[in-house]
Amino acid sequence: MKQPPLILASGSPRRAQLLRELEYVFKVIPSDAEEADSSQLTARELAELNAYRKTRAVAKKHPQAVVFGCDTVVYLGTKPMGKPATRKAAHEMLSLLAGQTHQVVSGCCLMHLENHRCEIFSETTDVTFRRLNKAQITRYLKKINPLDKAGGYAIQESGEMIIESVYGSFTNVVGLPVEALCRRLRAFGLG
Repeated sequence: MKQPPLILASGSPRRAQLLRELEYVFKVIPSDAEEADSSQLTARELAELNAYRKTRAVAKKHPQAVVFGCDTVVYLGTKPMGKPATRKAAHEMLSLLAGQTHQVVSGCCLMHLENHRCEIFSETTDVTFRRLNKAQITRYLKKINPLDKAGGYAIQESGEMIIESVYGSFTNVVGLPVEALCRRLRAFGLG
């Protein structure tokens, strides 16, 4: 039986790279779906809803393919930490995260419309930051571009400068819960 094509409904270079490392053959078609932003939802619910919306928007145009979408959110307690608009905002975010444990939640959706299959799942990772002073945060921000990253940081880019420990999936913090995704892709007949 021929495998359906796989589409990544995300323009994230980090997600594409992690999927390539798993040796999947896929096409990248970024979703144009509007992301929900609701204080009425938990972090998990919001990430899963946005993943579903992104996936569905692409799957409707490619019903024969298995489409994968993902949305990653960073939360400190109940406070969402989105992508900072400026370097100053990134500095403020990292100051809030310093010395704290926060959660990184990735909502994921796999959809194959032709076969009427849809699976939504999520992964949560706890990340503890080191205690950081202003100079340490400034040094870190000189090494990365924080503006396209939830929480204003990238664990895979000099993360050792700011992160004390990670409990859970490391790749989830990068933006793609690889272990959970592999199990689901196999269940969809891929890999």
